[in-house]
Amino acid sequence: MGCSSGSSCEGCPSASGCHSADKNQQAPDMTAHLSQYSDVKHVIGVVSGKGGVGKSLVTSLLAITMARKGFKCGILDADITGPSIPKVFGVSGQAKVDELGMHPMTSAGDVDIMSVNLLLPNETDPVVWRGPILGNVVKQFYTDVIWSGIDYLFVDMPPGTGDVPLTVYQSIKLDGIIIVTSPQDLVSMIVEKAVKMADMMQVPIIGVVENFSYFHCPDNGKDYQIFGQSHIDDILKRYGLLLLGRLPIDPKIAELCDQGKLEDIPKTGLESVVLPQ
Repeated sequence: MGCSSGSSCEGCPSASGCHSADKNQQAPDMTAHLSQYSDVKHVIGVVSGKGGVGKSLVTSLLAITMARKGFKCGILDADITGPSIPKVFGVSGQAKVDELGMHPMTSAGDVDIMSVNLLLPNETDPVVWRGPILGNVVKQFYTDVIWSGIDYLFVDMPPGTGDVPLTVYQSIKLDGIIIVTSPQDLVSMIVEKAVKMADMMQVPIIGVVENFSYFHCPDNGKDYQIFGQSHIDDILKRYGLLLLGRLPIDPKIAELCDQGKLEDIPKTGLESVVLPQ
């Protein structure tokens, strides 16, 4: 059986009987290719080791930030079973599909979006599909969608290191990933898993965004670390990673997301982020 991880065979207990260990045998090319009608300069994956850390929020804020800097941005919502991107941008309805392919829907702030919610008859319908199907849908969102004139395509990946993230790593040429975390000890441990997977798949890490970092009290002007003291600095130092930003717990952000008006946020907190050009 061949190795599905795409990693080196060194140290693998099955290496002696694995076809991947045969240096004369090339691994199959799983690279997915954009439609001939698409034009994408950079693809950035946004990942987390676990759910609930605000990965989709960070993806949205990154797209808003770069759009405000004059770049044309798109979001490929690869979190098929938990899609939330259309909601926070106030985008609804069904995406157009014709003989050329699927066409993303565009937000008020000119961000192109493709999500499974934009293909379902009812956006509240559950997606009850097995892993291989989910992976194929993500690939189709890359190959069959007409991404026109995109400077940065952000891929909002589902949490963890399962089928869909593996499909993205193996089939989509990523210019880099951004890891989203929060201050808890457990999440810091999970970040290390995301770092090691990126290293295994030979994908550059652009940096780390810490969400829920603190709460700024409007009454006394003090910052409170609701989830305890952050330990992200230890991981940054250990792996030589860059901290791209610390985002606060902000009820206003939650309100804007619920209203589908996240693009109305005055500042994203990620204005200093520099992406590959």
